[in-house]
Amino acid sequence: MLINCVAYQDGKKLADITVDDISEYVAMPDCFVWVALSDPGPGELAMLQKEFGLHELAVEDASKANQRPKVEEYGESLFLVMHVIETDADGEMQQGEVDVFVGKNYVLSIRTGAKRGFAAVRARCEAEPALLKHGSGFVMYALMDNVVDRYFPILDTLENELERIEEHIFQKSASARLIIEDLYTIKRRLMVIQHAAAPLLEATSRLYGGRVPPVCAGLQDYYRDVYDHLSRIVRGVEARREMVTTAIQVNIALISLSETEVSKRLASYAALFAVPTMIAGIYGMNFHHMPELDWDWGYPLSLLAMVGADVFLWWRFKKARWL
Repeated sequence: MLINCVAYQDGKKLADITVDDISEYVAMPDCFVWVALSDPGPGELAMLQKEFGLHELAVEDASKANQRPKVEEYGESLFLVMHVIETDADGEMQQGEVDVFVGKNYVLSIRTGAKRGFAAVRARCEAEPALLKHGSGFVMYALMDNVVDRYFPILDTLENELERIEEHIFQKSASARLIIEDLYTIKRRLMVIQHAAAPLLEATSRLYGGRVPPVCAGLQDYYRDVYDHLSRIVRGVEARREMVTTAIQVNIALISLSETEVSKRLASYAALFAVPTMIAGIYGMNFHHMPELDWDWGYPLSLLAMVGADVFLWWRFKKARWL
């Protein structure tokens, strides 16, 4: 579906145009056309491929979607793939894709599986005519900057969720199984961000250092800023993954400690019952010649010995914190 088709010249918006008028405007000096599509059909993409002369391999990748984030150079044009991460009302993460074709006189952005658009990016570009004079290269930077900045709130939300779970780890009423399930959920979501940011970090490094593609010339500082943001995100994901791993290990250690405490208590109670059972078992044997069988004080002294032994054992176990 076509969202926008706008022509710009010398940093200013010329007009909203139709697809049929694209060839007329791209032929004008210092003019470029920015077309935005959302979940396009095969016919739309084929029509724009003809208008802009897009490389067939890049078009094939864009039509299939589910591509790894990357930046590919085809002559004087670039093909950019980025992953868009969104959260629904239930906090579940959903992943979309943005494919961007960039040439000297055109920008074609294709949004697939993402609900949130890029109207704010277009408004930002139109509000900065001095930078928009750089042409399609600045539009590509603005799109990258917007997508990357969307990762930060999601990362902060996961960090807050991790802190909340860590507070529950040491609560006796907390379910260890549920805590581990929640931690693995966070770890899985962190991997989604990692898979979106890490490949794009590597690709962005080629846009400001060494041989810079022609469409990015003069904008190296801006692409370096995107690189810095991606680097922060990747480092943040790695740090939080280590926190999740540590939290899981602590939780498992607490489970083992709890099982050890239960074993100690069971052993203590078993010992408290074992001593009276042993004494009663000895005097329950049917032998005629046993000491104290005919003694008047034998029975109460046996009971006293049982109680005394149990009291002593209870005191020792209590002192050793087994009970």
